[in-house]
Amino acid sequence: MLVSETAVLVTGGGSGLGAATARHFASRGARVAILDYAIDKAESVAADIGGCAVQADVSDPDAVDSAIEEAAGKLGSVPRVVVNCAGVGLAARIVGREGKTSFDVFEKTLKVNLFGTYHVMSHAAKRMMNLDPLETGERGVIVNTASVAYEDGQLGQAAYAASKGGIASMCLPAAREFAAYGIRVAAIAPGLFKTPMMEGLPEEVSAKIAANIPFPPRLGEPEEYALLAEHIVTNPFLNGTTIRLDGAVRLPPR
Repeated sequence: MLVSETAVLVTGGGSGLGAATARHFASRGARVAILDYAIDKAESVAADIGGCAVQADVSDPDAVDSAIEEAAGKLGSVPRVVVNCAGVGLAARIVGREGKTSFDVFEKTLKVNLFGTYHVMSHAAKRMMNLDPLETGERGVIVNTASVAYEDGQLGQAAYAASKGGIASMCLPAAREFAAYGIRVAAIAPGLFKTPMMEGLPEEVSAKIAANIPFPPRLGEPEEYALLAEHIVTNPFLNGTTIRLDGAVRLPPR
């Protein structure tokens, strides 16, 4: 599927990987809508790229449904491409100090990361199904964001790893289900990237983290995530798989 002139929806597009993806697709001629809980950030990026912004909490299915409908109206058509980057990176031990459990962290993380991805995928796909197929037979492409933590979860990442593992695990069955409609589904599992969360760390801490990445020995650039998202969209045989994008890193236990 060509990116130029295609309607694209990016969730979490107000910052980090999502913002880089929105900017990259716009630079390739796509019409981009940004869905983000932080509408001010979404509007700022949208203004830079000539796109549009809509607000929603991805953990709320009704809000997601309304936001995608609004985005379709602003774009002039139902998005054929959806890139899910919205998420949170909360950390907590399963049982912490003095026996305190952390189900609240687990619940919130799954609601935003896993349920949110599922809500966006569901409400986007039901609209894509009614689009006319392209010459390739494709009606749409959905790219979800997992994480290397789904395989290499560190201490304190039980909730995060579970949420990202769910995203990776539902990739194949979702692709199989939507195949009848010409909709592809793939996932990217980023490693350690230069996102706002990482940029908030002290320089010496970031340097230590980057030193564990085999090659290139640095944090990933958000634009490199965007490049892979674009390749998934343009390569019609990429379907039902989760791709690690990590410089060959394998996370240690802590």
